[in-house]
Amino acid sequence: MNHDAYDDALIRRILREVKTVALVGASANEARPSWIVTKYLLDRGYDVIPVNPGLAGQTLLGKTVYGSLKDIPQPIDMVEIFRNSEAAGPITDEALALVPLPKVIWMQLSVRNDEAAAKAEAKGVTVIMNRCPKIEYGRLSGEIGWQGINSRILSAKKPVLAGKGFQKLTINRPGT
Repeated sequence: MNHDAYDDALIRRILREVKTVALVGASANEARPSWIVTKYLLDRGYDVIPVNPGLAGQTLLGKTVYGSLKDIPQPIDMVEIFRNSEAAGPITDEALALVPLPKVIWMQLSVRNDEAAAKAEAKGVTVIMNRCPKIEYGRLSGEIGWQGINSRILSAKKPVLAGKGFQKLTINRPGT
């Protein structure tokens, strides 16, 4: 796969089909991007499982934090890596030891490990690198356009007020 550019249809399919996300590198600090992405994905209906050995056993945004991927007692659809490119290799290896295998390994912005990606793809796992699922969801749903950012998506959808004055759009995930 060409990891320099991803087709919108692939990203949209992943974001529609994934239900359970193990977020490796989760932080309890509300100012950290991993906390913000965890909250955003939870608010969009994903089952986000925080992974951080330093916080294992605690709760983060109402979810139990696990020390490693192997400690998670349920199947995982996607492993999101919020660590550096070097750490992505061992995390990918840990993900590839899970039964069943995750469908997707997603490496956060500025995280790229081509060797790890090749290993995962050889086992049939889809790999996305140097992208943020929060940004991609916002772009593909049209939410990001409210901030004056060109999403490259044209839509006649009327934004709907949801809750406390905050508008959300969806990419029409099944079951949400």
